[in-house]
Parts: sequence; structure tokens; C-alpha cells
Amino acid sequence: MKTIFLTLVFALFTQLFYAQNAFDKFDGQDDVTSVIVNKKMFDLMSKVKVDASDKETQQYINLIKKLDYLKVFTTKNPKVEADMKATADRYIKTAGLEELMRINDSGKNVKIMVKSGATDTQIKELLMYVEGAKNDDTVLLSLTGNFDLNEISVLTDKMQLPGGSDLKKASKGKK
Repeated sequence: MKTIFLTLVFALFTQLFYAQNAFDKFDGQDDVTSVIVNKKMFDLMSKVKVDASDKETQQYINLIKKLDYLKVFTTKNPKVEADMKATADRYIKTAGLEELMRINDSGKNVKIMVKSGATDTQIKELLMYVEGAKNDDTVLLSLTGNFDLNEISVLTDKMQLPGGSDLKKASKGKK
């Protein structure tokens, strides 16, 4: 019984460790632009004084209080693109993510995967992989926290994230 328990604890621990580090190898690579925002930065951003009458900014502040981590990696390098795709595919299989939507538009392929929370629109983790068309960037975006999918469009507007228009489609598509 102890062996089964220890095996289970080890498996869960490695899964959590892998989730935190799966995409970190792209940070600092040549030909990769990365944006990483952690919980501390989100906490600092949420303390900014805003005009109470500006509802959109108020929604943005409420959302960033719920976020833990944002990682965005972009590249046009074909070798890095292939590595990003393989890493994202492996992570999707092991992290228990489900497909929210898939878009194929003019050679650009977008996959948006989520790990659901307590309700249909509650999200613990969102992963978006945008396979760029000819001269477009390939984008890998990972967002963790405990947020509502319907709030994502506010984040994409304020932070001007790569692939933000695709995330807006997802937030409008699942209500």
C-alpha cells in the first residue's frame, strides 16, 4: 500500500514540475521572443489606481488578480517552430487539457486548449498554439490561474498579446 501511495505522489509531483518547466527551454533562445509575467507582477499590476467609472479597466484589474502565470513565446525559425509544436503536443497529452477550439485560416493553424475549473467557463489553464503561415510568427501562449473564459478578451485588448484576436474568438465562442 505504501508503494502505491509513494508512486502516486511521485507521479503527481513530476506532473506539476513538468507543467511549470515544459516551455521554459524557449526562454532566452536565439530567434525566440518571450514574455513571462508571474504572480508577483500580476499582483503589482492589480494595485494600480484606476478610474472607477472605466468599466473595461476595472474588468482588466479584476482579471489579473486571478492570474498566476503568463508565458508567451514567438518565433519564425523553422527548427524552433518544430520544437515548439512537439513540446506543445507532448504537454497537451500529459496535462489533461481539452480542446476548446481549432481554427485554420489562410495557412495559419490555431489550437486553443484548456483545463476547466468548477464551471463550464471557469479555466485553470489555457494553452494556445498558433502555427504561423508563411511570414507570420508561430506563437505558444500558456496562461494559468483561476479565471473566466469570458474575461480573456479584456486581457488581449490591454496587453496586446500575439494571437489575441484568436483568443477573443474563443472567449466569444464558449458562453
